[in-house]
Amino acid sequence: MHIVLYEPEIPPNTGNIARLCAGTQIELHLIEPLGFSLDDRYLKRAGLDYWPYVKLSIWHDFESYMNMVGKYHRLVMTSARGGKSLHTFEYTKDDALIFGPETRGLPQEILALSPYRVKIPIFNTVRSLNLSTSAGIILYQALASSGILDEWEHIDMNIVK
Repeated sequence: MHIVLYEPEIPPNTGNIARLCAGTQIELHLIEPLGFSLDDRYLKRAGLDYWPYVKLSIWHDFESYMNMVGKYHRLVMTSARGGKSLHTFEYTKDDALIFGPETRGLPQEILALSPYRVKIPIFNTVRSLNLSTSAGIILYQALASSGILDEWEHIDMNIVK
């Protein structure tokens, strides 16, 4: 399982998701163009000193990601506008959880690549949740649903000093 951020725009969101990935040992894939530099101080600050623990890959475009990594995973698209509620979706250990840019979401040509879509149920008082919040909610639901969290029960996870 891994997280894919398609053309992320806001550095602190990506930094927070990187920290989430470090804490779960889930790979993070960033699809360019990025809306910021990887040297951005807000990106670094949000990720704190956990960047050495992030399994990070950066791809020039979605096609490059698909050719090298994506073709081996089931693509689970996230969307505020449709899909199955995250708690009723059946995740697998081979899922790639794909999140779109903060201001516009995943484009139709990317959504069309997979029939698997999930959404977080929310009241219509807001259009969507923050990207890093959404990533955390969906990732932990996927880890629990796929049985990965059960596997972690036997691991000493308190290794960060």
